[in-house]
Amino acid sequence: MPGTVCKPNGSLAYPHLGGALRQHGVHVQVFDACVGGGPDVLDDIFANPSPIPSGLVRTGVSDERILGVVAEHDIVGITSIFTDQESMVLHCARLIKAAYPEKILVSGGVNARSRLPLFFAAGFDVVCLSEADHTIIDIVEAVRRSSRPSFADIHGVAFPDAGRIRINPARAQDMVRNLDTLPMPAWDLLPNQRYWKMARPHSGVFEPGAELRYGTMMTSLGCPFACTYCHIADETEGSISGPIGSFRVKSDDRVMAEIETLKSLGVTDVFIEDDSLLGQKKRGLRLLERIQEAGVTVCDVNGINIIHLLKRWKPDHEVLEALANAGFTQINLPFETANLRIMRKYASNKLNVEMADLPGLIVAMKEYGFKIYGHYMIGWPDETMEEMETTIDMAREHVSYGLDGAHFFCVVPMPGTPLFDMAIAGGHISPDFNPDMMNIYHANMTNTTVPADVLTETRARAWAEVNSATFIGAKERWVAGTTNE
Repeated sequence: MPGTVCKPNGSLAYPHLGGALRQHGVHVQVFDACVGGGPDVLDDIFANPSPIPSGLVRTGVSDERILGVVAEHDIVGITSIFTDQESMVLHCARLIKAAYPEKILVSGGVNARSRLPLFFAAGFDVVCLSEADHTIIDIVEAVRRSSRPSFADIHGVAFPDAGRIRINPARAQDMVRNLDTLPMPAWDLLPNQRYWKMARPHSGVFEPGAELRYGTMMTSLGCPFACTYCHIADETEGSISGPIGSFRVKSDDRVMAEIETLKSLGVTDVFIEDDSLLGQKKRGLRLLERIQEAGVTVCDVNGINIIHLLKRWKPDHEVLEALANAGFTQINLPFETANLRIMRKYASNKLNVEMADLPGLIVAMKEYGFKIYGHYMIGWPDETMEEMETTIDMAREHVSYGLDGAHFFCVVPMPGTPLFDMAIAGGHISPDFNPDMMNIYHANMTNTTVPADVLTETRARAWAEVNSATFIGAKERWVAGTTNE
């Protein structure tokens, strides 16, 4: 949307699948059309977004450039994790299929598997329904056998079949439980130099104009919680994706090997994207001690669950000290809501906000030298204005205790989550919703206790009132139409 943050993709799906393909002897290239590569002038791309009919703006390379990149490849994969990516994903699919009808188009991600008719109508040949490190190899082998491949014998995929959609659910026995057996991610396939020059990672605040030599990784998959707004809650036994929402961890040695691989590429700042880095406390503390050896700075930009930073509702200094000693510099804190009712109904009841000493946690984390940013969600279907203001007041209090910045997000019922099903059933969203509007900056639901226009205005007001001019200015440098200056 005009005036909102624009960042490169940098999805971990690409280095993970690229590593699997490379290990199998397949030539693979990653092209991030948001930043381009080779002859594309990076500053021109980000300084000159183009308006599109929907009222949004497009940042990235031209259609012709995309067609030139895919011309020499047999299979093209485009991930679709987040719903607001969908329009460009489908645009690229239609573009490529019209120019090269013989190429096999593959997609995956929770949005793709939740929107299968649209993806196949746009030209995709197969959609991966689960973790695809092995599935992508099965697809390659099917294409090697025939120019008109059959995917009927592959588990964990969906594909068009005689005018209908055939779904081969993922099998629980195929889920990778020992994450150490996965191929090493091929981070070198990413346009890292361009990412570093842009210095616009998933989150965080950094000096203007600085080159940030960062790389992202995950030390675990899944999550011990099952919040209604998260796709993990539906990735269970019996689902088409299989039980991949279950919490699984990499060994300490594997994590260290991945960090060393990133360092070999020139990475100095490691961004951990785990959904629950400290989901197993003993393992987490042991891993943090090992990371001290790595000689890198570490940020957790996806957010460490608050409950894992507390012990008997007070700051857990053992954990905080371990994070500091491991080189963590910036940590996002998903406070989510100040209302216990909301936490219990929508967020796994994972934190008692009435008992937890959250101001004490903020003060303690600042004493350890962390930059910390809070995430707050408003706009639940039955949330009252009073409850929203309670959350905003909590964020304001947190800033007074030293929080460096507060992000306010409108609740989004993403397809593939229990909240989406609740929103459909409650008449809060139409089945033919506009995916372009499914983002955190404005209300996505109707017929809610607080009207949509009031929610959108309230979020914008909270952002402007609670945060400092310095923090707001730092984020404004990431708005579409600006460069990293």
